[in-house]
Amino acid sequence: MPAPARDADVRDPPAPREGPGGGPVPVSPEELALRLRERFPDTLLARGEVTVVVDRGELLAALAALRDDPDLSLRFLSSVTATDHPGSEPRFWVAYELRSLEHRHRVRVKVGLPGEDPRVPSAVPLFPTADWHERETYDFFGIVFEGHPNLARILLPDGWEGHPLRKDEPLGGVDTRYEGAFIPPVDERIP
Repeated sequence: MPAPARDADVRDPPAPREGPGGGPVPVSPEELALRLRERFPDTLLARGEVTVVVDRGELLAALAALRDDPDLSLRFLSSVTATDHPGSEPRFWVAYELRSLEHRHRVRVKVGLPGEDPRVPSAVPLFPTADWHERETYDFFGIVFEGHPNLARILLPDGWEGHPLRKDEPLGGVDTRYEGAFIPPVDERIP
C-alpha cells in the first residue's frame, strides 16, 4: 500500500471560504448554484454541473458579471460550442464553459437561438480566447457571432458549402483521392 503523499495540504490547499469581495466563496456545486440563482433564476444543477441559462440579449452582461464578481472569479473561458436540436425551439444552444482557477469551480452558460436566426453577440471583447472557439462554432454550425473581429472559416476550406454539424446537413461520403497513399481494404483494417 503506498504511503500517503507528504505536504498534500500545502500543494492542494482547500479553496478559501471567504472571497476577496468579502462574501463567502461557493465551494460545492450546490453552493455555487444557490449563489447564482440569486442573480440568474434559470440556474440548473445536474450531475454536479452548474448551468446558467440566459436570453440572447443578456448574454454579454451575464458573462461579464460572472467574470468580474471577485467571489466567483470565472475569468477563464475554456470553450464555446453548440448543439443542434431540429424540430424544437430554440433549435440551437450555444454553451460557454467558464472556469475559476482561483476558486476551482466551473459554470456553463447556455443561450438558446432560433433556427431561422442563429445569431448571438461575440464574447471576444470579454474573453479573447473566444476568438477561435466562435470561429469553429460558426464553421460547423453556421451560428453568427455578431461583432466578432474575424468571423471566417477556420477548419473547413473557404469554398465549403453548408455546416457539417447541423443535423439537417445531408449525410454521405465524398470520394477523396489520396495520392501515393495505400489504404487497405476495410476487412484488413481491423486486427
